[in-house]
Amino acid sequence: MKKSILALTVLATIAGCATTAPSSNQEPISPLATKQSLSTAAVNAMIEKHTLAYVLQQPALATSLNLSNDYVAHYNQQLPDYSPEGMKKLQNTMKKAALALENIELAGLPADSKLHLQVNQVIDNYYAGSQQFDAGYIDTWGGHLPYIVSQIAGPLIDIPKILENQQPVTNLAQANDYITRLEALAVMVGQVREKVAYDAGKGVILPKKLFPNTLKFLTAFVAPKVDKHSLMTSFEKKLAQASIGDERTVKALMLRAHNVVSQQVYPAYQDVNDLMVSLRDRAPTGDGIWAQPNGSEFYQHEIKFLGDSDLTASQIHDIGLSEVKRISDEMDKLLRSQGLTTGSVGERMVALAEDPTQLFADSDEGRQELLDYLNQEIETIMEKAPQLFATMPTIGVEVKRIPKVIEAGAPGGFYTPPTLDGSRKGEFSINLRNMKEVPKFSLKTLTYHEAAPGHHFQIALNMEQTDIGLMRQNAPFNGFVEGWALYSELVALEMGMYEGDVWGNLGRLQAELYRAVRLVVDTGLHYKKWTREEAIDYFHTTTGTGLSDVTSEIERYMAWPGQALGYKLGMLKFVELRQTAERELGDKFDIKAFHDLILLKGARPMSVVESDVMTWIHSKK
Repeated sequence: MKKSILALTVLATIAGCATTAPSSNQEPISPLATKQSLSTAAVNAMIEKHTLAYVLQQPALATSLNLSNDYVAHYNQQLPDYSPEGMKKLQNTMKKAALALENIELAGLPADSKLHLQVNQVIDNYYAGSQQFDAGYIDTWGGHLPYIVSQIAGPLIDIPKILENQQPVTNLAQANDYITRLEALAVMVGQVREKVAYDAGKGVILPKKLFPNTLKFLTAFVAPKVDKHSLMTSFEKKLAQASIGDERTVKALMLRAHNVVSQQVYPAYQDVNDLMVSLRDRAPTGDGIWAQPNGSEFYQHEIKFLGDSDLTASQIHDIGLSEVKRISDEMDKLLRSQGLTTGSVGERMVALAEDPTQLFADSDEGRQELLDYLNQEIETIMEKAPQLFATMPTIGVEVKRIPKVIEAGAPGGFYTPPTLDGSRKGEFSINLRNMKEVPKFSLKTLTYHEAAPGHHFQIALNMEQTDIGLMRQNAPFNGFVEGWALYSELVALEMGMYEGDVWGNLGRLQAELYRAVRLVVDTGLHYKKWTREEAIDYFHTTTGTGLSDVTSEIERYMAWPGQALGYKLGMLKFVELRQTAERELGDKFDIKAFHDLILLKGARPMSVVESDVMTWIHSKK
């Protein structure tokens, strides 16, 4: 078991308010008036204060991380405030925190303290969001996202998943916390509705073509009979395993939960659905963020923070086109070596994906067979990982299916971090809505990306660095995080994971092509004003990926401008830095030491990673 959190000097006592984010008696953050020299201890104390100010407004994140109640009390009863005022409060808090750090003199601070300050300042600015784009919300991972209700993300999707999968219910007190939080959920949904209406008043409405799947989710959420809803069935399962008391007590708890869901939660979701229906005719027909007020300026903000880049959209588009050609040429050679010569690379990949030998059965048994195959693949790569890694996570990772209720709008796969105390493993969730979307040749690479040595190695190791502070343990640097996961697909190749598996290696190349195409279509949608259909056609014909998968991907990029850029831009930087180190150090280059250098300082801006690598190279010469 690792420590639950870095020991922080500031503790909070919080009133048990069920409907709003916690409040505290802590002094507000005040930026320094002028540049000041501070000791390392003073810098750390300031960052701890900023961290507490953030966590106090993010009680759902506290649940995900399983923080100590000595640090933030009663957080399992509460939810963030997503009203317009709540979002402004969070953004103002984080902007002031960033300004406070900006006014500290770096000269005289040790290297580790400088790094700690610089990385936390970027994180604070990330959560402060854009000052020119008033719409959307601040996500604990995605930063400033433009639409608080969409088909793929947002509090209405994310918070129920936390209640179902991460909210602890092991005793009567925690059971009561769960019900109190259900009440808070209803209030939160009302706040989300208020934010949607506020944004619409500013002219920002979800793109029209995202409405069908968004409304499909909202309708599906309230479709089950209350007792069959996942909020209820998950609670029932937890109660069955908990130390609650007699059956009468359990029934009383279930009845209370039933009443909250039926009388408060369902009506709140229905109100949001009704509002979205009323806004549909006013929604913009343009599919990119450019169609929203100040959308083009907001896209450059997203390039900076989600792409971790100072490049222009035009430059990124050209890089994408160049990478698409390079990878497509490699795939063509490999396909020809297997006798597949007819049609474009995309057409040949479509044909391969329809080969029955590459598909698991479209049944419960076939889906379980696929999950078993991937869990075995994780075991194999963990055995080989010491070839290239000196340090590996102490916490395990497992593969699970994305729940049916959200699979229609969900991505092909995603990773959920473990808790800070190690009580819950990391999870690679895979979308099994359509078995033709997950041909066998694609699965190895997806697993290496989402689990090991990709997201799980990077994020779990990041969380295990208990001397870097909570904000850095949970750092949301998209270019670093997604860039590492894509780089890890190359590392798996070096480990021999594709040895004797031509089709698997072809799947690896297709996955890399997939990320290169993202550079083209994301900038196409949000900068070049491509339509959804143009982006789908380019993606499908270039990669050969199934249309249903491509459609959900393009709609994801429409809802999350810039996020898709981090994968390839980050990976290209990691490859460039490694090649530089290998060239400069020659026989002195140690791949295990290089990976420790990248991972053990935690996720950080790629400019900082580059500086770290150059310093390391100089020290080894």
